[in-house]
Amino acid sequence: MQRCRDCRSGAAGFAPPHPADTDAAVAMIERPSTRRPVQVAVCGPRDCSATQAADAREIGRLLARAGAVVLCGGGTGVMAAVADGAAAAGGLVIGVRPDADRTAACPGLSAVLYTDMGEARNAILVRSADAVVVVGGSWGTLSELALAHHRGDIPVISLHGWRLLDADGHPLDTGHIAHSPAEAVELALANLG
Repeated sequence: MQRCRDCRSGAAGFAPPHPADTDAAVAMIERPSTRRPVQVAVCGPRDCSATQAADAREIGRLLARAGAVVLCGGGTGVMAAVADGAAAAGGLVIGVRPDADRTAACPGLSAVLYTDMGEARNAILVRSADAVVVVGGSWGTLSELALAHHRGDIPVISLHGWRLLDADGHPLDTGHIAHSPAEAVELALANLG
């Protein structure tokens, strides 16, 4: 390896790295990782309240700080808020759009999947997740909640979301109920890493 003049001379206080440190760093780069990051879908209405938006933004921030990949619908409302929160914290945010309109995706997304599948994209979003957090509720959010619960093999957490009852008026088990963004993230990430 050839070094620049400043590196060879030790100018400007530069100290070249010890060869053992360099070798360890190169080995880490060359070694493929066998562990992928946890992917958490955050679902919620495109027309949300200020409280739901603030909670979604905080969930995105906390997930990004924990190293999770945030999946969302890539639209307005809860989707935009969670993307903003995760992006502001340096996180990776993937939007799964129901359409092919490249102007409709919210800011804050690192990547966008344009499915042009309408609500069927909800299945892609939920099937790609290791956990699902629902913030608030709308009919589309209800379908995501149902798909996540039907999977049965991932944590499903609801914050200010749907409460479903059976025909006799008894609550259905639709996952965990969180009372704060921090609790939602804690429940989503428990036992995943």
